[in-house]
Amino acid sequence: MSQKPSIPKGTRDFGPVEMARRNYIFDTIRSVYALYGFQQIETPAMENLSTLMGKYGEEGDKLLFKILNSGDFMRGVTDENIHQDSSNKLATRLCEKGLRYDLTVPFARYVVQHREELSLPFRRFQIQPVWRADRPQKGRYREFYQCDADVVGSDSLLNEVELMQIVDEVFRRFGIRVCIKINNRKILTGIAEIIGQADKIVDITVAIDKLDKIGLDNVNAELREAGLPDEAIEKLQPIINLSGTNDEKLQTMRQVLKDSEIGLKGIDEVSFVLKNCQLSSFNCPLEFDLTLARGLNYYTGCIFEVKALDVEIGSITGGGRYDNLTGIFGMPGLSGVGISFGADRIYDVLNQLELYPETVTTSTQLLFINFGEAEAAYCLPILAQARAAGIRCEIYPDAAKMKKQMQYANQKQVPFVAIVGENEMSEGRVTLKDMETGQQQLVTPAELIEQLTQS
Repeated sequence: MSQKPSIPKGTRDFGPVEMARRNYIFDTIRSVYALYGFQQIETPAMENLSTLMGKYGEEGDKLLFKILNSGDFMRGVTDENIHQDSSNKLATRLCEKGLRYDLTVPFARYVVQHREELSLPFRRFQIQPVWRADRPQKGRYREFYQCDADVVGSDSLLNEVELMQIVDEVFRRFGIRVCIKINNRKILTGIAEIIGQADKIVDITVAIDKLDKIGLDNVNAELREAGLPDEAIEKLQPIINLSGTNDEKLQTMRQVLKDSEIGLKGIDEVSFVLKNCQLSSFNCPLEFDLTLARGLNYYTGCIFEVKALDVEIGSITGGGRYDNLTGIFGMPGLSGVGISFGADRIYDVLNQLELYPETVTTSTQLLFINFGEAEAAYCLPILAQARAAGIRCEIYPDAAKMKKQMQYANQKQVPFVAIVGENEMSEGRVTLKDMETGQQQLVTPAELIEQLTQS
């Protein structure tokens, strides 16, 4: 007996119901992006490894899926290379390409490669899968979709404000209660300066970003392992545990960072975004959160993260400002800011809270029962008229028993069934059955179409 096939851990199959729900997510996000003037692009699933390596920090590099070179991938690799090279160095000898880790770095490559074709500022959105060699767990997959929106070529903080409005509108449409957390990497840099550890900014942000996952004691232990003295760690404690309203926290941090120019600039940027977001009718709360660090090294300004309030799950949206990203591809000085919706986590949240509209999973609205060749021929022109009117309909392909065809309709949750026999054909009509109520009525094809287009 052959072994039952399987799929890699951290990946999933999606059947018709799941795909209908996922398309609801993608279509909702896509429609909001379009409202704000964003244009869609796509990039390849694989990029040159040189494009990806070194852009996500040391931890991110370890999570890149690398693709072995075609043909004899060991050609040119010596025993000395195998035994003496580091794993990353050996990987670059064996692999020239890798699966994309996110959509932002490929987008930065796209901007540089196509800069002569773009009108700046360029507002782009992208909905595609990404891959990370992470340990699979609840809400964390090795293959998952991101739904990104970015603006490049503008330093204006109004871009941050509009991205927050997009987040608010998307989750309002989904009916998910969320909180948007905001911080600024300049504030974190200022904090590193005032505790005398400016050179440890990456270690500090990576550790602080894990606060929700591993707790304060483990964060402090990680900071010690990174070489921070106990005195500096002690100075961080009241900052990490800062409380109060947004205005109170900003006022306190303005005093704490009074001797840090870059820290004060970060405070001003957060204040601007919060103030201008309040001018529009925001549904979800915005919280200034100093523990938000977002581990990716390319963020340089405001950073964002969205938490679902009614489900225990990680961040479902995140993003921030990345002033220097395109510089690594030979195009310095081009500022960008973006957000990314975690479609797979949003999918899990909508499933847990049962927030999908009832019509999302309805594929076929009307099924024509097939009693034979003559009846099928009578139904085909009506099917064409119904489809032209936008009604999703099908005819059962075989003249099977009535019971079997009705079971098929029930399994697909088809709301209406059209029955055509000798009497209906002689009168030029159709018997329309409501599968929920069981009610039947004799109607003309025009009446059938009118009723279903209004239901």
